[in-house]
Amino acid sequence: MTAVPAEPYEFEFEPRSCALVIIDMQRDFVDPGGFGEALGNDVSLLRRAIAPTKKVLDAARARGMLVVHTREGHRPDLSDLPLNKKLRGRLENGIGDPGPMGRILVRGEYGHDIVDELKPAPGEPVVDKPGKGAFYATDLDAMLHNRGIRQLVVCGVTTEVCVNTSVREANDRGYDCLVLEDCVGSYFPEFQVAALSMIKAQGGIFGWVSDSKRFLAALAQA
Repeated sequence: MTAVPAEPYEFEFEPRSCALVIIDMQRDFVDPGGFGEALGNDVSLLRRAIAPTKKVLDAARARGMLVVHTREGHRPDLSDLPLNKKLRGRLENGIGDPGPMGRILVRGEYGHDIVDELKPAPGEPVVDKPGKGAFYATDLDAMLHNRGIRQLVVCGVTTEVCVNTSVREANDRGYDCLVLEDCVGSYFPEFQVAALSMIKAQGGIFGWVSDSKRFLAALAQA
């Protein structure tokens, strides 16, 4: 076992039973000109996570760790889109409507895909999820279980929504989660702080929080 300095205490992991999960690093959320920016958000706050996540991704690949990517989005016929999710926000152009990068959050559209810097390599699973959590209505749990994975290193966006939801889902399914704070991002700095605090509170009620430098140093020594 290798230990990563983390909060609330060090995170011990074994690379063979640990997976890197990169959540929703999609053009619509992260790239300038996408859906996130069209809503008035500052995407630079999310883009800060790309470079450190790329370093973690490269190191995980070199070590032979399982890497899983997720994308939030819906079928082209929107049959998996609940009406309340479609209507929420009273947006002029919402999910399924024409957006700056194709139909918004629809599978197969340009904006739905992962940013070029973090493109999945051949053979790396991509989990398309219709909700905020990576485990809801997906085969992620079976995929991890079948490979003997018990621990997750989590990167992605946004910290308070899809990252936090996925970590909570993972916790309830028996996975230990390490969230790398410089590899996750929020449009709202105050939400970033609060979401990370929630994960590590009360002795790590949902998981652990560290950063890419400390994780990479531990992985190199594993």
